[in-house]
Amino acid sequence: MNASAPKRRGRPPRQPRDNPDTRDALIRCGVVVLTEQGFVATGIDGVLKRVGVPKGSFYHYFDSKEAFGQAVMERYAAYFAAKLDRWLLDDHTPPLLRIEHFMQDAMAGMARHDFRRGCLVGNLCQEVTILPASYRELLQAILQSWEQRLAACLQRAAERGDIAADADCERLAELFWIGWEGAVQRARIVRSNAPMALFGQEFLARLPR
Repeated sequence: MNASAPKRRGRPPRQPRDNPDTRDALIRCGVVVLTEQGFVATGIDGVLKRVGVPKGSFYHYFDSKEAFGQAVMERYAAYFAAKLDRWLLDDHTPPLLRIEHFMQDAMAGMARHDFRRGCLVGNLCQEVTILPASYRELLQAILQSWEQRLAACLQRAAERGDIAADADCERLAELFWIGWEGAVQRARIVRSNAPMALFGQEFLARLPR
């Protein structure tokens, strides 16, 4: 007599809709994929395969690809804001040197990933005309938060006398991110940090004194 218990028939139990570990893994994978290839070229099936989640499970965690993209942008924004704060709020380092350290860290990251990954926000800005309308406001808010952080660091430099006391720090911060995002894109094209280094050196050298 076979003592083994009979197999139960029917479908296997569904994965919980609110499994935080799986949702987090999908978002983290989305950050990697979108920094490499942007939103439009990113297929949900490819993300699911990378994470090891069965096809059809995506909508257990996100209502749509648009909602998934928003979650990925928010995660990247939080990560990048923390990175900026780590460098730009370093009270033990002169403000302009903080900016230089941030740029050096960014260049090291680009080289570490063999220039395959760029800036997720910069990638999405390149596609903004074909992205969901909701993304435009989110991208603007993220960029403005970066500008505010850099402007505060530049203002500290002005207070110390490192740059002109009447320097328009908000305008300079906006200029920095316009140029820096372009330098990151060029670095991916030429597979070299040279464009980023050139822009960084010129930005710092041309600050009003």
